[in-house]
Formats: sequence, C-alpha cells, structure tokens
Amino acid sequence: MTREELLLTIRQAVIDGEKTATITSIQAGLEAGLDALEILNQGLTVGIQEVGDLFEKGEYFLPELMLAGRAMQAGLGIVKPILQAQHLGQENLDAGTVVIATIQSDIHDIGKNLVASMLSAGGFTVYDLGVDVPLLTLITKAREVQADIIAVSALLTTSLPFMGDLIDLLKESGLRETFSVMVGGASVNSAFAAKIGADGTAPNALEAVRLAKQLVHRKRETGK
Repeated sequence: MTREELLLTIRQAVIDGEKTATITSIQAGLEAGLDALEILNQGLTVGIQEVGDLFEKGEYFLPELMLAGRAMQAGLGIVKPILQAQHLGQENLDAGTVVIATIQSDIHDIGKNLVASMLSAGGFTVYDLGVDVPLLTLITKAREVQADIIAVSALLTTSLPFMGDLIDLLKESGLRETFSVMVGGASVNSAFAAKIGADGTAPNALEAVRLAKQLVHRKRETGK
C-alpha cells in the first residue's frame, strides 16, 4: 500500500468507529514506515474531523460519534507514547486537563460519557469521576491534577442548583480564576450558564471540545 492508502485506511477506521481496525491499521502504517506524527495529523485527526462534519450534517448520530471517539482514543493510545518519547506533536497531545462528572444528586451519564470520550479524542487528559459527585470531591481532584477545566453535567432540573453552588464554592475558596467551569446537560442552556457565572456550555459533544479548547487557549494566553 502507498503512504496515502495507509493513511486513508486509518482515517476510514476512525470514521467507521472500528476500534480494532484503527489499531491494526496504525500498526501496519508504523511497520510500513509511517511517522507517528503523520499518523496523528493526517490519519486520526482528519478522520475524527470528518466524523464531526457528518454529525453536524445529520448523517451521523450519537452512537456513531461515540464509536468514533473510542476508535480515536485507541489510536491515540498507540501514537501518543511514541510522540511523547520523541517530544513531537505536543500541541496536539496536550490540549489541557479536564475533570468531568455528573453533578451531585444526579446519576445520568450518557451525555457526560460522550463528552468525556470526545475530549479525550481531542487530546485532553480527562479524569472522569462518575456520577453524583460531591462538589468538594470535584474541587479536590481538580487541584490534585492541576486541571484547566471542571466540567459538570446534569439531566435533572433539581440538580442544577449544585452547579451554581460549585461556582460559589470556588469563589469562596479563592479558586474561581484557577479553573474554567463548563456546564452541560439536557436542562442546561446558555442563559443558565451565564446566570450562574459558568464559563460556557455547548449543545453537543463536538461543540464541548471546541469550547474547552477555546477556554484553555484563553487561559494560556491571558494567564487566567
């Protein structure tokens, strides 16, 4: 196979959401002499971008998006150690660190799991704390791992006040400027996010990744 054919195989495996095929095609590419950075930029990244385009066009739905995210994660698991050893591609591999959870009193996690998966596929280091996570646990973990972002979700309207409580607690602890706060879930909209003082929300997982990258970029540019 030619170099372009090998890269096309990797891209298509991601687009198809085939985890095993992604792994085997990357291994074949490495054995054939493809560079790990080339595999990342022209294989995996292009593939996941195509998935995003298909999702936005309404041709792909949440199941396809989740499968593609898992395939991307599997691919990153192979190329990331190689690139880190070579000190290459760090701008793609170190998008930032996110602590994510379903907020205290809520146990719904489908949307949260999808966002966590897509953030990981987008190059973020993600610490998923699960569901019904106490506010202090979130903050403690964020401090421990020096997170850039705390991301919380909720489906139940009765759980939404805890998001505001999280921001209030960060303010009281003098940590509000340390972490960006993203909120999401079926009951969350931009008006609610603005009302409680969050840094933003997104209508879907792909937009959540874009928002997270914007927030980290802003933080690194301005220092806050």
